[in-house]
Amino acid sequence: MKLQQWRYVDEVVKQGLSISEAAEALHTSQPGISKQIRLLEQELGVEIFVRHGKRVVALTEPGQQILNIIRRLLRDAENLRQVAMEFASQDSGSLTIATTHTQARYALPPVVQRFTARYPKVRLSLRQGSPMQIAELVTSGEADIAIATEAIELFQELVMLPCYEWNRCVVTPPGHPLLKEKTLTLEAIARHPIITYDFAFTGRTAINKAFQAKGLTPNVVLTAIDADVIKTYVELGLGVGIMARMAFDPERDRTLRARDASHLFETSVTRIGIRRDSYLRGYVYDFIEMFAPHLTRKVVAAAVLK
Repeated sequence: MKLQQWRYVDEVVKQGLSISEAAEALHTSQPGISKQIRLLEQELGVEIFVRHGKRVVALTEPGQQILNIIRRLLRDAENLRQVAMEFASQDSGSLTIATTHTQARYALPPVVQRFTARYPKVRLSLRQGSPMQIAELVTSGEADIAIATEAIELFQELVMLPCYEWNRCVVTPPGHPLLKEKTLTLEAIARHPIITYDFAFTGRTAINKAFQAKGLTPNVVLTAIDADVIKTYVELGLGVGIMARMAFDPERDRTLRARDASHLFETSVTRIGIRRDSYLRGYVYDFIEMFAPHLTRKVVAAAVLK
């Protein structure tokens, strides 16, 4: 068995069972991948894939178990490489963070600034997506850590570490009737068209639960994946926005007004997700601690390796 064969199997599955796309991703030939997977199957004595002619159409039952083992072995191989790199060059390498737009736009900039000043030789990449996409990037090894509020708890392969709590505000144009309400209520908000996050993003579950608990059906006229889009359409007068409080800046958002809504919605928790049994470079621990000071190297290592 060869490490290369394991990578081929893993990549074929990642590419939706397309050998041609796996070959393109790995910069090799389609016949080469097919041959190596066949050799691995012959050595193991079982078929990993179900085939119709030359097409791979599914994983076999033993193939699914083999894939799980292969992915563990590939993670261990990556950990070996990371150990070697840690001691060969402690202040250079790469760090890929998968996160949502809100975190990338409003929570991460000061941390990224500090990190790049301390580690100028580390290549830092931000991959943005939905919480589900973010978690999948980390479980597949395409990203080192995930930073999100929802969905990552669904992935058993990840260790979730709480970073900070946050809540929401209601954003309106100047002079809007909601600004005149003595006490902001869900009933008052529900009387207006609402613009808020898409269902997969940034604490939408807490918003839905709050209205449902009051027996209210909010008139959500538009959903978006980030706060900047929400603010744009509020400015156009399409509705009132419900979004993360951290995303409103009175200096930058001078054409809008915001009212605190933390008394109306459950507090949300942003978490960092890390693959279990990962070997983290020293600068990865530093990045995590910059983002969440209570997540020291000792705390993170104990959680990831237990």
